[in-house]
Amino acid sequence: MERTSLHLHAGQVYVLRITHYVFQKVYVDPQTYELTLTTLTYGGDALGRLPDSRAVFVPFGLPGERVRVRLTEEKRGFARGEIVEILQASPQRIAPRCKHFGWCGGCHYQHMPYEMQLKVKADILRDQLQRIGRIENPPVKAAVASPSEWNYRNHIQFHLTEDGKLGFVSPLPDLGQGRRGEAIIPITECHLPEASINAFWPQIEFEADTNIERVSLRTGTDDELMLVLESDSPETPEIDIEADVSISHVFEDSVVVIAGDDHIIIKVLDREFHVLAASFFQVNTAMAEKMVRHLLNRLPISQSTVLDVYCGAGLFSAFLAPKCKQLIGIESSASACEDFAVNLDEFDNVELYEDLAENVLPALKLKPDIILVDPPRAGLEKQALDAILKLNPKVIAYVSCDPSTLARDAARLINGGYKLMDVTPFDLFPQTYHIESISLFEK
Repeated sequence: MERTSLHLHAGQVYVLRITHYVFQKVYVDPQTYELTLTTLTYGGDALGRLPDSRAVFVPFGLPGERVRVRLTEEKRGFARGEIVEILQASPQRIAPRCKHFGWCGGCHYQHMPYEMQLKVKADILRDQLQRIGRIENPPVKAAVASPSEWNYRNHIQFHLTEDGKLGFVSPLPDLGQGRRGEAIIPITECHLPEASINAFWPQIEFEADTNIERVSLRTGTDDELMLVLESDSPETPEIDIEADVSISHVFEDSVVVIAGDDHIIIKVLDREFHVLAASFFQVNTAMAEKMVRHLLNRLPISQSTVLDVYCGAGLFSAFLAPKCKQLIGIESSASACEDFAVNLDEFDNVELYEDLAENVLPALKLKPDIILVDPPRAGLEKQALDAILKLNPKVIAYVSCDPSTLARDAARLINGGYKLMDVTPFDLFPQTYHIESISLFEK
């Protein structure tokens, strides 16, 4: 039986082996092409045109730049490439802060000023609503900036290289026959986590040959830390620990507390949230506060019946519940439901259904005034969206982390009799292409 050992000594950690990926670079075409990049697209790439008029998507480019590109993937209607040489740089191009930029796969926009990042994200969100949602002149507002462009993440996840180094998974070019590769890029610095995480993770050292697949670090109130070890084995690592950090081992739906607490406390607008190791919570605490304030200011909450779908640990529900007549949460994650029960225990007007939204919504016998949805990246299941239309609320608030699925679902809601009032981007993820937004629909 395989045993895994881990030693933590106030900042030093030693573990064993992990799954790894082969770093393999494949060039489909050694020929290079000179072209001008015209616009930025969702996913972090800049768009250009090949001599045969095919679109080519190139990471780390900027509009207006003249570049020499090598193709890394070719399809019938488009191609992907990488910049070999910048022949004429954009005047807006800046030097990236991190030495791993362009390799680790975590950041996409460090080569452009933050003000430009905000404009680009609002433009891309508008474009997705127009092209995918077929919405004319979508009412997209200016992006709400993050108070911190750097060191904003309260949660970060690492993989391990074959020799036990902490790193991030980076996509590789097409390996042929529809296969896409990826590699774990070892890192020695990262400028996205909060200070308490950044002070701790570089001191963690792992030996080779462990069954731990992912290593996560979370920070909460008073800079408390939680280390989460995820694996494909139920075997709990043996721990020798002196560092002041909570540690949990996650295997499938099972969580074993190895040291410290089973949860962390994250404070939003002076309200404490209980968050278990396996639960999701917004990674940018300051921006979570801005999103909460936006919903409180825009929704007609007073004396309303509110349905919070994909409610998670109760981030939005906890602030809506004191102001509404009745609040009903729907969440499929067991750990998030445990958190929700703790975080909203004080309220008598709150109910919670633990199940998939597409199972619960069609069976509800009530008349909600407001439905708030915060679905995963895939957006709303069709059955869930159809059920929302049948419930016929006056207002739908849609929290999205993916503009393309938001655009698809917005078109369905509009066809179902709703008007898109406005869309507000919130920059929860500076230096990356990810776009969070809140859309308001009225009947």
